[in-house]
Amino acid sequence: MHRPRIGIPLSLDDRGRWREGRSYHYIDRCYADAVDRAGGLPVHLPIQGDPEALAETLDGLVIPGGDDFPSDRPLPSGVELEVVAEAQLEFDESLFEASSRRGLPILGICYGMQLMARARGGTLEAHLPSREPAITDHRLPPQGRHSIEIVTDSLLGRILESDAGWVNSLHHQAVRELGGEYRAVAHGPGGVIEAFEAAAKIGETTDAKWEIGVQWHPEKMNENSSSRLFDAFVEASRLSSRP
Repeated sequence: MHRPRIGIPLSLDDRGRWREGRSYHYIDRCYADAVDRAGGLPVHLPIQGDPEALAETLDGLVIPGGDDFPSDRPLPSGVELEVVAEAQLEFDESLFEASSRRGLPILGICYGMQLMARARGGTLEAHLPSREPAITDHRLPPQGRHSIEIVTDSLLGRILESDAGWVNSLHHQAVRELGGEYRAVAHGPGGVIEAFEAAAKIGETTDAKWEIGVQWHPEKMNENSSSRLFDAFVEASRLSSRP
């Protein structure tokens, strides 16, 4: 069976976190492992000069977790952000736009979800506890879980079916509001948007693009819901690659 090529952009350390005076590309191998298990061919993508041409070589795109986005509001004293490198953000945004124009299936995870929302006119919360101190903490230990409510009449709802309900949570930033091209299809404690997907435009007879963003990390969850999500994404990428 044809294995669709799934691009996964690498993260950039340009601040000497790995070794002083050097810049490094890096990524958690869990993303590639999840794509491989689902039947896709994972392809790591370093920052490069022609994202448009790069997108033409892919059948699908996973935008993984990453660093923080800058805040559009003042933050309380003591709250520090690890802001994504400018070169990383520029590359990720360009690759997303090029892939979306080509109609590639796109799965955004955590930072990837936030990048997609931001690119389509959405706004972000730079630090959830600053918005609402009483909100349940969304930065949990690796094995921590919280509940989510999923819109059953949605692409994500049909993919996950009854396997959804509890997810891991490793973030302190989140989507505040979505632009018109996406609709929220899952919420967590405090009303935080936990997932969105492309919305079909009024009057269109064709289905919406396969673009889903999730705030949790399915690649780190050894559960049916994660397998279902990656299987559906890889299958959509396989179909998109057919002439």
